[in-house]
Amino acid sequence: MKRLFLCLALTLLGKGSWAQQALFDAGDLTSPEVHADGSVTFRLHAPKAVTVSVEGDFGSIAMKEGKDGIWSCTTQPLAPEMYCYKFKVDGMELLDPSNVYRCRDIASFMNIFIVTKAQGDKGWLYGVHKVRHGNVSRVWYPSPTLKTTRRMTVYTPAGYEDGGRYPVLYLMHGSGGDEEAWVELGRTAQILDNLIAEGKAKPMIVVMPNGNANCDAAPGEWDKGMYKPSFRAHLTSEPVASTEEAFKDIVTYIDKHYRTLANKKNRAICGLSMGGGHSFAISRLYPDWFNYVGLFSAYVYLDVKDRAELQAKGCCFTPESEHMLQVQFQKKPALYWIAIGKDDFLYDNNKMYREYLDRKGYPYEYVETDGGHIWRNWRLYLTLFSQRLFK
Repeated sequence: MKRLFLCLALTLLGKGSWAQQALFDAGDLTSPEVHADGSVTFRLHAPKAVTVSVEGDFGSIAMKEGKDGIWSCTTQPLAPEMYCYKFKVDGMELLDPSNVYRCRDIASFMNIFIVTKAQGDKGWLYGVHKVRHGNVSRVWYPSPTLKTTRRMTVYTPAGYEDGGRYPVLYLMHGSGGDEEAWVELGRTAQILDNLIAEGKAKPMIVVMPNGNANCDAAPGEWDKGMYKPSFRAHLTSEPVASTEEAFKDIVTYIDKHYRTLANKKNRAICGLSMGGGHSFAISRLYPDWFNYVGLFSAYVYLDVKDRAELQAKGCCFTPESEHMLQVQFQKKPALYWIAIGKDDFLYDNNKMYREYLDRKGYPYEYVETDGGHIWRNWRLYLTLFSQRLFK
């Protein structure tokens, strides 16, 4: 019997040792390796592979096999930025096993790395430095309008615990995203920490709600379990109200549970894509709430479908929608800010809306960048927009 227990113990010890050893036997392969000039070397151990490439928002690069089955390639110098990538091995996508830094975009995971060349450049803003840091919390709140309890992410700036009241920025994600998108892919906490530390942005609370009215939280974080995320969020449930109608529950909770400056002068709302559409609609629905409105590559809910219909009708909106916009602009928001990339598939949608604003004489500021419907633009827009707030 003693011999049986001893054998069993040795077996379990051996299995545990193997598991623990696997944690430490990651090897000394460095990938990615970011060089001083901004070029990046990728490496992957794939001795049986036939073709290997790295695919990222910097392009696609074929890798070459070298000694001991190590595939590698080096990019041209890259501009300061946060980049995402995967490997493709014989046609199959693969995360970089040498890189623990990764994030989720809807239903896909990607590795990330940051290129920075000088303090203050985009890569530097997206990194973590020796500055005072704010806190990021996942907060559950009641939504009487949606008849459920939901989750949002809240950033409080460094020094919040010391007292005082703060303005609030409500930051909306795009289609397929959730309350984690702006923190992971948008680098909100890093951007705000660094801008505030440099005196370029006012200390502010940033509220990042889940903009899917049919979801209480990010996938796997609520009672619907581990379903596969999609652009339309959780497809099997229908909300009892819209995101716009339920937004008052969020503002009410934040003003009650945080030390806010609870007035229009100290509230802003912005968002990307679908979240830009939400920002457009929410700010129009509650014209006394938001003094700053930011539409990032926004899907603006126009009441016409194409330019020909617009020309025939002479207006983008129904009379009810027009009246709501008229009231909003009569109340003179301090900043109405529109930004989009030249290659964005929503460019024409935004152009039609800007032409309407021009005809009506409604004031706004417009920023046009290179690129399309991508996080590289949305991080930049948040950086620029947040520096304009509450001043």
